[in-house]
Amino acid sequence: QVQLVESGGGLVQAGGSLRLSCTASGSIFSINAMGWYRQGPGKQRELVATITNSGSTNYADSVKGRCTISEGNVENTVYLQMNTLKPEDTAVYYCVAEGVATPLGFFPNYWGQGTQVTVSS
Repeated sequence: QVQLVESGGGLVQAGGSLRLSCTASGSIFSINAMGWYRQGPGKQRELVATITNSGSTNYADSVKGRCTISEGNVENTVYLQMNTLKPEDTAVYYCVAEGVATPLGFFPNYWGQGTQVTVSS
């Protein structure tokens, strides 16, 4: 199985930036794609961004143009660079991984414990 550990969350002012990190361990070579989900207070869980092994990326409309997902070049890691943060970005952010690729879409089966991001106004 795969274990995911997130880091980089914290408290920032509106307009600031934050970079979230996720490190995978275990059966890391079985990962086909990774991404980030978030869930704010009283809101539905939202898929923020994804990246495949081929490097293809996809972003939610709510963060498009402000966020960048990328792969690490040393460890089996992914990053989420978030710029121009807004109070509505406040949420628990979860790193996710897809163990088996499917043509139907992105279906992660591994989840991290989450990291809190709070944006003050």
